[in-house]
Amino acid sequence: MNATTPPRSLASTLAVASGAVFLLVGILGFVPGVTQEFDALGGAGHHSEAMLLGIFQVSVLHNIVHLAFGVIGLAVATRTDWSITYLIASGVIYGVLSIYGFVIDMQSEANFVPVNMADNWLHVILTIALLGGGLVASRQRRDRDRTVRP
Repeated sequence: MNATTPPRSLASTLAVASGAVFLLVGILGFVPGVTQEFDALGGAGHHSEAMLLGIFQVSVLHNIVHLAFGVIGLAVATRTDWSITYLIASGVIYGVLSIYGFVIDMQSEANFVPVNMADNWLHVILTIALLGGGLVASRQRRDRDRTVRP
């Protein structure tokens, strides 16, 4: 950043950070060793026995979802309004995924992502972090806009 480059907004910073983490997690889901039982990585569904870090159940679909959230987060970070939308929408999506994970029978075909209890609780944390970050960034932008306009 030089003297003429405006500082990155909170929303953009959060979009970059969350996008980078999602991208990293998506990549690591395809790395044997980091993902235990890698040979049992399924395309989708509860039959995938692969476990990221030995904790979180993953599949090819699950990893692709993480990669998509990562790429989108990095792509939208160039604009504050897009970053806010990404954070809030992602928080809502992870909130729905959290509820979904808690209500389905994890051994049923409904568990197509797949998720386990560790995933469910991580999704609750992501809901709070993403939604909270988006709302705080939105308020910060609104407050800044009020002070800038006469």
